[in-house]
Amino acid sequence: MRAQLLTEPAPLSPDSLDLVDYPDPEPTAREIRVRIEACAVCRTDLHLIEGDIDPAKLPVIPGHMVVGKVEQTGFETRRFRLGDRVGVAWLRRTCERCDDCRRGDENLCRASEYTGCHADGGYAESCVVDESYAYALDASWSAFEIAPLLCSGIIGYRALQRCALPPGGNVGLFGFGSSAALVARLAQHRGHPFYAYSRGETHLEEAKRIGAAWAGRPDEDPGERL
Repeated sequence: MRAQLLTEPAPLSPDSLDLVDYPDPEPTAREIRVRIEACAVCRTDLHLIEGDIDPAKLPVIPGHMVVGKVEQTGFETRRFRLGDRVGVAWLRRTCERCDDCRRGDENLCRASEYTGCHADGGYAESCVVDESYAYALDASWSAFEIAPLLCSGIIGYRALQRCALPPGGNVGLFGFGSSAALVARLAQHRGHPFYAYSRGETHLEEAKRIGAAWAGRPDEDPGERL
């Protein structure tokens, strides 16, 4: 398969990744192999490429917002069939036994592993993932529409769910990048006004455009609007 390979972190440039021929990954007993349709670019990928985050293995294929179709299954897999549309996200494995995992905070597991960091990710034609950490996806959406939801979408959705907001409760969003823009729309859909704080003028304009109850800099006070 063709893949974009990171061999050594360095400042971002057109030569940061090497386009190479790479062996097709073989799924283990509980893994599926995914033929990749699209992989979105996350700021975390850029941090890995530049060395702000240490890759757990080198060389490595970055990318963790993957949409594709199952093209091979391990002999112990049960969830998916060949041709199913699936997503692969940042979190790819946990111990499933520690206190954090048992109470649903698996992202805090000290043994957690991540796509495109501990194992090869989505800047390639195929990748493998444990079927327990793959997402079943609607086949009617395009891969390009779904891919960003597998990181920025997950982050915002999880945070909103854990807030346990009362009906009509206000949502404060500090920083207004892609994740905040997505969760803002979900909050509105659920009847929650949102307030956006950002140092970026373009981010504030976007927040206002999509209906923020208030948008301003972090040192500003929404005052009576709350």
